[in-house]
Amino acid sequence: MEEIHNRIKSLRVERNLTLKEMSDQTGLSLSFLSQIERGTSSLSISSLKKISDALGIHINYFFEEEQETQTFVMRADDHHSFTTTKGSQIYSRLTGTFNNRRLEPLKVTLPPRMHEEHPYSHSGEEFYYVLDGEVIFYLNNEKHHLYEGDTIHFPSSLIHQWENPLETESSVLSIVTPIIF
Repeated sequence: MEEIHNRIKSLRVERNLTLKEMSDQTGLSLSFLSQIERGTSSLSISSLKKISDALGIHINYFFEEEQETQTFVMRADDHHSFTTTKGSQIYSRLTGTFNNRRLEPLKVTLPPRMHEEHPYSHSGEEFYYVLDGEVIFYLNNEKHHLYEGDTIHFPSSLIHQWENPLETESSVLSIVTPIIF
């Protein structure tokens, strides 16, 4: 497995973050982060969680082995749905599997009258295409009402949340970076 310190530095550089910016986001000292990236200091789980949050990834990323098999085609029967503890949306992963994947394509089903309670912001960018129904996106408190066939694309650093205003399900194609699930 690639060393954790190498993965941290690679992700930080990919996201054009300086050590100072990473220090500001994590609350960890600049010298400590530098030692981490050089592999000269050990890292607690709580510090790794702060770093993974700042990089916009799940902490599990650092413990996953590099994949030896690659899958480029995802058949409809292979789409597995899941939910998160933060919402009632149903996600279906649409992606293949290969090393250094950057995009997270998902089909997201929003239940009737779903309204995301808490707005979010993080690193990366997001693209949505409304497949069925209607979705309202709030970007920095500005309301954007989208209908079937409409798209929205924005930097994830904007404070954002969404809702389904209908009495029926709505579904969207979602493509986000970085990989979050």
